Amino acid sequence: MRAVQFSRFGSPEVLELVDLPDPHPGAGEIRIKVRAAGVNASDWKKRQGLMDQELPQTLGHEAAGLVDEIGAGVSGVAVGDRVFGASPYGAAQAESTVLSHWAPIPDSMDYAGASAIPAAAETAARSLDQLGVTAGGSVLVNGASGSVGSAAVQLAVERGARVIGTGSPGTHDALRSLGAEPVAYGDGMPERVRAIAPSGVDFALDVAGSGVLPELVGLVGAPERVITVADVRGAQQTGVRLSRGDTGRATYVLAQVAHMAEAGRFSIRVGRTFPMAEVSQAHRVGEAGTVRGKLVLLVG
Repeated sequence: MRAVQFSRFGSPEVLELVDLPDPHPGAGEIRIKVRAAGVNASDWKKRQGLMDQELPQTLGHEAAGLVDEIGAGVSGVAVGDRVFGASPYGAAQAESTVLSHWAPIPDSMDYAGASAIPAAAETAARSLDQLGVTAGGSVLVNGASGSVGSAAVQLAVERGARVIGTGSPGTHDALRSLGAEPVAYGDGMPERVRAIAPSGVDFALDVAGSGVLPELVGLVGAPERVITVADVRGAQQTGVRLSRGDTGRATYVLAQVAHMAEAGRFSIRVGRTFPMAEVSQAHRVGEAGTVRGKLVLLVG
C-alpha cells in the first residue's frame, strides 16, 4: 500500500509516498480502505522533529473509509461498512489503515467530513470531561471557531451547558449557529465576557494557545478550572492543566458524535481537501493558517 512517510526532519518537502506492507487488524481492531484522512497540527510538528524522534515516521491518526478486514472478537460491524475512527499506529494517511475505535458514518455525511471528526471530537470530549462540564454549568471556549473549539462547543451544548466562545467577528454567526454566545478575542476579551456573564463562568477551555491563560484564570477564579490543549509553557507558568491523550482518551465520543451528526447536531467544517499525493502542500497550507476549517487528504 502507499502511505505518507518522512525519513528525515525538515520542511514539507521531506514528505513522500512510499510502499509499505498492508497492515492487518489485531484482536478488537478493524482495517479500512481509506477514502479520506484528517491532517492535524501534530503532523507538521512531528515532521519538524518537535515530537517523536524516531525515523522514519508515518503520519495520520484519523480516517474514514470502507471496512475490508475484521479482527478477532469484533462484532457489530461488517466488511463493506462505511466507518470513521482513530488509528493507534500513526499511519492513517495511507491506502489502508487499522482502526482501534470507530463508528458508522451517517448517511448524510461524506468521507471527508467524517475523517475530520475523530481527533477534534476526542480532544474536546476529553477536555470537557477533565473540567467536569455538565448540564447547568458554563464554559468559555477560547478559540471556539477551530476544529477542536467547534467540537467543544457542540459537545458542551449537548451536555446542557452554557457556552461562550471567543473568535474573530467573522466567525460569530457560525458560533451562534452551534449554540455558543460569541465574544471577540484580543484586548478587552475578559471585560466582554463579564459583560454577558456578570455572575462569572465556571470553566474555561483554551484550544487556541494564544497566551491568554492568566486572563482565563482570572475569569473563572482558579487555575484548576482551566484546561489548555495548546499552551504548554503557559500551563507551566500558571498552574493550568494541560490535557494530553497519554492520560487516557475519550474514544466513547465517536459513537456519540455519529448519533449527533445523524440528527444534524454535530459537524466539523472541512476547509480544504487535497489528493494524498499533495500532502506537502497540505502541510504548507496548514502551517500558514490561511484556511478556516479542517484539512483533509483524499485517498483512493
